[in-house]
Amino acid sequence: MNITASDVNKLRQMTGAGMMDCKKALQETEGDFEKAIDNLRKKGQKIAGKRADRDANQGYVVAKTTDDKTFAAVVMVNCETDFVGKTEDFIKFSNDLLDLGLTNRVHSVAELMPMKIGTITVTEKLDELLGKTGEKIQISHFEVIKAPVTFAYNHFGNRLATIVGMSKSDGKNVHEIGHELAMQIAAMSPVAVDKENVSQEVIDRELEIGKDQARQEGKPEEMLEKIAQGKLQKFFKEMTLLNQDFVKDSKKTVRQYIADNDKEQTVTGFKRLQLGA
Repeated sequence: MNITASDVNKLRQMTGAGMMDCKKALQETEGDFEKAIDNLRKKGQKIAGKRADRDANQGYVVAKTTDDKTFAAVVMVNCETDFVGKTEDFIKFSNDLLDLGLTNRVHSVAELMPMKIGTITVTEKLDELLGKTGEKIQISHFEVIKAPVTFAYNHFGNRLATIVGMSKSDGKNVHEIGHELAMQIAAMSPVAVDKENVSQEVIDRELEIGKDQARQEGKPEEMLEKIAQGKLQKFFKEMTLLNQDFVKDSKKTVRQYIADNDKEQTVTGFKRLQLGA
């Protein structure tokens, strides 16, 4: 069968794949466009396999809430180069993924993969992008927060985004507080909401680090535990959200900032995703 330049160009416009790849796919499928697209997707899968060892630490991060603000999600899609991460197709795919997750209130990447974007599954769409770009592309994170009211913040450039949940949807200045806290989380990168939310594994690690530091400073062995406990309290102060200094007024903690507006309001949880972090 004679494959015309017009046919090749049409397939290229449909898929974004290279001219020679499109011509070969059409020749192998005797001009059947649907089969040719499947053929190119299969090549995308091969590309993914060949590039499994490649670092994919560029990409796009985006967060959003549902219209009723009771559910928020943040997604990170990774690729190898900043160039691909800024393309229209890549950005659209990331936002479509987020909207799909929000609409269906899914909780994980695994739940997203068999769902459909348009007429094809997320898995197939990924393969399609792989075929177009020749880069390793992966959905590395999909995190959610459910709460009476949620907020999302996207930092300029979409390399960092946060979501946060609050305990009262009708609290005083709740929308202002939610926005400020989402930005606080972006800027100060807390590890937990409060002291009791820090895992025992993290606490044990911090205590061990504190003891080692004191030991290297020549402190007596019997003092190491006390010194390490002091360093742990400093860690709680700097790395748990409610105990951090409020970025816009360092004379008060985040807990005090919230209480100044509504003593019954608190944070139920948060998520923070950042490229390369």
